[in-house]
Amino acid sequence: MRPHFSRSSGHDSDRAAPRANLTDWGVIRDLLPYLLAYKVRVFLAIACLIAAKFANLGIPLLLKQLIDTLDIKNNVATALLVVPVGIIVGYGLLRFSASMFSELREALFSRVTQHAVRQIALEVFKHLHALSLRFHLSRQTGGVSRDIERGTRAIQSLVSYTLYSILPTIIEFALVLGYFAIFYDIWFAAITLSALVVYIGFTIVVTEWRTHLRRTMNDMDSRANQKAIDSLLNFETVKYFGNEAFEARRYDENLIRYQAAAIKSQQSLAFLNLGQQAIIAVGLVLILWRATLGVTDGSMTLGDLVLVNTLMIQLYIPLNFLGVIYREIKQSLTDLDRMFTLLTADKEVADRPGAPLLHIQDAAIGPEVRFDHVSFHYDPKREILKDISFVMPAGTITAVVGRSGAGKSTLARLLFRFYDVQSGQILLDNQDIKSVQQTSLRQSIGIVPQDTVLFNDTIAYNIAYGRPGATQDEIEQAARAAQMDHFIEQLPDRYETQVGERGLKLSGGEKQRVAIARTLLKKPAMLIFDEATSALDSKTERALQEELSGLARNRTTLIIAHRLSTIVHADQILVMDHGKIVERGTHAELIQAQGAYAQMWHLQKREAVEV
Repeated sequence: MRPHFSRSSGHDSDRAAPRANLTDWGVIRDLLPYLLAYKVRVFLAIACLIAAKFANLGIPLLLKQLIDTLDIKNNVATALLVVPVGIIVGYGLLRFSASMFSELREALFSRVTQHAVRQIALEVFKHLHALSLRFHLSRQTGGVSRDIERGTRAIQSLVSYTLYSILPTIIEFALVLGYFAIFYDIWFAAITLSALVVYIGFTIVVTEWRTHLRRTMNDMDSRANQKAIDSLLNFETVKYFGNEAFEARRYDENLIRYQAAAIKSQQSLAFLNLGQQAIIAVGLVLILWRATLGVTDGSMTLGDLVLVNTLMIQLYIPLNFLGVIYREIKQSLTDLDRMFTLLTADKEVADRPGAPLLHIQDAAIGPEVRFDHVSFHYDPKREILKDISFVMPAGTITAVVGRSGAGKSTLARLLFRFYDVQSGQILLDNQDIKSVQQTSLRQSIGIVPQDTVLFNDTIAYNIAYGRPGATQDEIEQAARAAQMDHFIEQLPDRYETQVGERGLKLSGGEKQRVAIARTLLKKPAMLIFDEATSALDSKTERALQEELSGLARNRTTLIIAHRLSTIVHADQILVMDHGKIVERGTHAELIQAQGAYAQMWHLQKREAVEV
């Protein structure tokens, strides 16, 4: 059972703005299905909670009996010996029972809480991976990670404060008020209820006023964290330009705003605590005054006075923390809402209901790829592809060249369906990629990107990422095919060498060879090389180019290239400029045509001679 999250349509929803007019009860309603996955445990935990409160109420009642029994006016030996001993033993058993039921409640409910935390965190994580590339490019990772971290922590806080603090206090108040109303003057119940209502009203009003300060603190905390993570991820860039002091100032600006909000929050907390203590003090004075009058006129015993005082202290001890608890519950609901809001972000690129798997007619040579009048833009104000049409026959190599910004890399992103085209179709073996399951589409395509980012793990892990579960022999075979086995053998830890954050411990060429190795390990039906050898030296590039040519032979391959010398063997070459195909043909045909391709070819040859 899962809560229903309404999703708005359109790209703006990718920003995951807070859900409009969402109440605290709405957040709780979304959370309840996760908690009710263990209905029996929830029922038993609540039963233990009620039993603990009854035992807790019985403690001062037995204390009253003990005091009244020990009244020296009774002067009966059995009363002084047998009865007090029984009451004392019962008193100890009740105290033990109250603690036992409380611990049982926590033991029973811990699995419920942790299951909810795991399920929600996993669902959010999977949903984030299902979102479009547009969402991740427009969001800062530090802020999203903080939202998830605070959201999962909020589940535990919310359950803890409601089940272990608020609900027990409400039950205890109901029991005490009932006892006062039945066994004592109605004024005892009236004073207690009035003090409770004033206390809760004051706490809610002041805490609501303080809530915006907490939100400001959270926003400042998230912004400071975003700046810090962004700066640390770009550590080398900061060093290149000597901007450590600038980054520190930028980080400190957010810390200063956070500090100002934190000071105001602390000052308002002092006001809240002072007001609460004043209400508690007035309530206790009035209750004890009524009890003292009762003892004086003989309508109450000394034990009754102790009982009333003990019950009030038991009630007001949790009330001392009501402001903090209410504030934390409100904050937990806000944090949980922010995490649930991530689940409302529109996927933008989603599988159609009942979408079939992509079927490749002949996986040995790959699919036929057809771009049919494709137009695409990231921003409506700037069109990237303009009515592009071309065919990549199965088992052939197609190369795309052109200036930066011409739209070459966008072709690869559209083939992987990171975005959906605004008009036209992209077909693989006559199947519109928008009509098939994305997982099967991406499983059929392998890519070696220009900018390779590795996981902060070992070389073996990063190669095996192309096909999780691959054997060590298969990993080493892929490394040899990528011309990196000699380099790995020279490392002290060989395949267990850690590559560092984003692979920064490796050079650009080494990272690119890891990317090639994991693509080779994947063994896809179609290959995309996006400047695959741009970071390699000439000797390694020539050696690797032979491997790539062998791999691409008789397999549908798209090569996005800058150096034209790497694609002279292509079956067809597309020359792009400003989102359009301006020339197409083989290398020889394009040289003979003396157009844009020929100009680029002669320019690169001249530059190579000059070097």
